[in-house]
Amino acid sequence: MKVKLKLFATLTGHLPPEARRAGLVELDVAPGTTVRGLIELHQLPPAQCSLVLINGVFLNAQEQEAWIMAEGDVLAIWPPVGGG
Repeated sequence: MKVKLKLFATLTGHLPPEARRAGLVELDVAPGTTVRGLIELHQLPPAQCSLVLINGVFLNAQEQEAWIMAEGDVLAIWPPVGGG
């Protein structure tokens, strides 16, 4: 099934080179894939996945483990940010 993965800031380096500028890649994933499973599959460092949204809805760590991806889902992930 097809889903989209959007990565922001420093996480875009985990995307294929041709997708880094847009920060978005469309993926084929197996049915039953969870959000956490997709994060692990793409070797995203969990500590760098600070803000995780599925279709614009925030998921906490427990929800990431339980949420099963569906056709057309958009997973967006931001790393922690600092400011001053």
